[in-house]
Amino acid sequence: MTTAIAIAYHSGYGHTKKQAEAVAEGARNAGAAVSLIAVQDISAEDWATLDAADAIVFGAPTYMGNVSGQFKVFADATSKPWFQQKWKDKIAAGFTNSASINGDKYASIQYLWTLAMQHGMVWVGTGLLPSNSKSATRNDINWLAGSGGALAQSPSDASPEEGPLPGDLETARLFGARIAAVTAQFVKGGR
Repeated sequence: MTTAIAIAYHSGYGHTKKQAEAVAEGARNAGAAVSLIAVQDISAEDWATLDAADAIVFGAPTYMGNVSGQFKVFADATSKPWFQQKWKDKIAAGFTNSASINGDKYASIQYLWTLAMQHGMVWVGTGLLPSNSKSATRNDINWLAGSGGALAQSPSDASPEEGPLPGDLETARLFGARIAAVTAQFVKGGR
């Protein structure tokens, strides 16, 4: 049985879109059907896709210490499916990108987690150990040490072709594969 994963994201400059595409690639390679939904252009069909998905992955850049305003507009609009409990017991996960190595991006992951908890969803973290040894390099998997969600960094003057870096994109692909695997287990078990 193929599971359906919807990735609802905002990308202001293209960096977070690139991260969303890497999460999608990992999930597709693990056998899931994936829909990418840019929340700033969300349609009625996109809302139906979210409602029908087995898992929803939230993605937003971190601007000024939290998710972008465009993502927050989408999050506020999810009160309609929340009121009907349409997303209850779906798998949820999240990712973010910022220009700084830290940039308070974990506040964005916590926001995405809280949004999922408001909906009664089941959160999946990265399941990846951090690359935190002396020999670690910036291009290692999970160099930014995200456990609750995938983290990426793109310099403020970098184009989407230059960032996020390969290690962050591989982290996103592995995260997508994990989301697909957990979703398949959850659906098979009778969500």
